Amino acid sequence: VQLQASGGGLAQAGGSLRLSCAASGRTFSNYDMGWFRQAPGKEREFVAGISWSDGSRRYTDSVNGRFTISRDNAKKTVALQMNSLKPEDTAVYFCARAVGSFAVVRPEGYDYWGQGTLVTVSS
Repeated sequence: VQLQASGGGLAQAGGSLRLSCAASGRTFSNYDMGWFRQAPGKEREFVAGISWSDGSRRYTDSVNGRFTISRDNAKKTVALQMNSLKPEDTAVYFCARAVGSFAVVRPEGYDYWGQGTLVTVSS
């Protein structure tokens, strides 16, 4: 499985960006997926996760209500719509495939990772 993240860039505070993650390989639709981010000097943190089956979602508190995760199993893509961006959202964002449930927030719960896409939010 290979994951390719895209869509990062520079945005002003209050603006929006949409990240996309494209998966290659036969197995995608049967796996939960997640987005993580890592800011300079900080640990990688869970941002959002989505179930493969019923579309259930989970968000970290700091993005809840501003970010929306979605997936298209037919196209093998997972997206992260980011609205009302804040400077503290600045980080490299990674998509990842969950070993088990998307509800797991530890990076150890994910086995395949995209290369990361940089999001910079200016104040």
